[in-house]
Amino acid sequence: MTGRGFDVIERQVVLARSERPSYGSLADPVEAPELATGRAFTVALEALRRLLAAWGLDRDRASTAAWNPLGAFIRPGSRVVLKPNWVSHHNQSGAGLECLVTHPSLIEAVLEYVALARPGEVVLGDAPVQGCDFAALIAACGVDALVARFHTRGLNIRLADFRRSVRAGPALGAQRREDCRGPEQYVLFDLGTESLLEPLSADAAKFRVTMYDPRLLLRAHAPGRHQYLIAREVLEADVVINLPKLKTHKKACITGALKNLVGVNGNKEYLPHHRKGGAASGGDCYPGRSWRKARAEDLLDAANRRQPGGVQALLARSASLALRWARLAGEDADLEGSWYGNDTVWRMCLDLQRILRYGRADGTLGAAPQRSVVTITDAIVAGEGEGPLASTPRPAGFITGAVSPAAADWVHARLMGFDPRRIPLVREAFGHYSYALAPFSPSEIRVLDGAGELEADQVRPPDGRCFRPPSGWSGHCELVGTGDPIPGGQALVA
Repeated sequence: MTGRGFDVIERQVVLARSERPSYGSLADPVEAPELATGRAFTVALEALRRLLAAWGLDRDRASTAAWNPLGAFIRPGSRVVLKPNWVSHHNQSGAGLECLVTHPSLIEAVLEYVALARPGEVVLGDAPVQGCDFAALIAACGVDALVARFHTRGLNIRLADFRRSVRAGPALGAQRREDCRGPEQYVLFDLGTESLLEPLSADAAKFRVTMYDPRLLLRAHAPGRHQYLIAREVLEADVVINLPKLKTHKKACITGALKNLVGVNGNKEYLPHHRKGGAASGGDCYPGRSWRKARAEDLLDAANRRQPGGVQALLARSASLALRWARLAGEDADLEGSWYGNDTVWRMCLDLQRILRYGRADGTLGAAPQRSVVTITDAIVAGEGEGPLASTPRPAGFITGAVSPAAADWVHARLMGFDPRRIPLVREAFGHYSYALAPFSPSEIRVLDGAGELEADQVRPPDGRCFRPPSGWSGHCELVGTGDPIPGGQALVA
């Protein structure tokens, strides 16, 4: 989609309520003549169908057997990548996978409409954390069976784990397998001085990402050099369908349309998430300064520089003891930039978004967008609290659709009861820099909810209450106090 029509749709975010805030089968299937079965049987499929109708896609053929809404983006024979949130096979909160990863029933629903557009190839892939047991996650979500069902219907679809390195367990000390995919399966980008990390590059030696050797980050990020390693499937795609799970996030405040792109990068040592040290010493790992936390950081650095094994595990345990010592002294035990002062993670995320929008398969950026990107966000059961790895369920009961990830997350923040102006990841997505992500202002966003059109800042959570933010963001992101009713605005009604 190009021209004036795209300019309009780029400013739109579409919302649809699900039949209930949970997954599974509908009590009364809905007529859907465009589908092979003639009916929508699941909560997710019915919600997606109403979302696509509210979006006005292929409006003239809606409610007929010829309706092909995603044909507005997918041409016959094109290459399509579906990028869900498959961050881990295990929810550290103990609350299960429904609030942690994109639900397989929504993935299946999207594939139903992708198949109608007759693409030439579909890749379903992500790069979860290196300790994720991908096979266990796929089995728990029934993805192999899902892929097999579409294979039998003639869809050319394959599953991909975009990671180059995989750890046998979640803790430092576990053995790591390198080069799980060959280098030819990636495209190396160097944004150089165009990177949003460049203003921090004088302190590039402070860049950190959990459980990775800091020396590797320094190879990828230094003054004038900012490299990312992107799965080739994504750069060669004609259409990328971004399928995030809406959750709170300890480092970025929220993870939705913008943050979900971390999973297209093959090695996490290309992804700075924070800077070593407290804010008082030029880092953004934690507020102020703490010599106890500084010792824990030093021990983690020493562990990450070691090869997997007993010594690495011992150093990691020593770091945990230093953090426990900090807690006993009355400090919090947060490290890794898990607070509202993190000034690093949003820059990395928006760099990735700029690569997705403008990046070519030869590792250069084009002057115009290079592919269609559509975001469909799963918030039927969303995640709140200490996400992204320890989310607790928030039965929110909606999904959203957008072609602008910046617009999507502005609306998502409002739907969570958060102020997007207080969240750097969302606010700065509308920044004025080269290779811009949003050539419009938040005031131009229009929200379609099936009953009319709203301005983005009229939207509030369906139940009128804030999501519970991560502890490091509490009091620094909400529209009002956590749990308090939000005055004004309108709830989602579609």
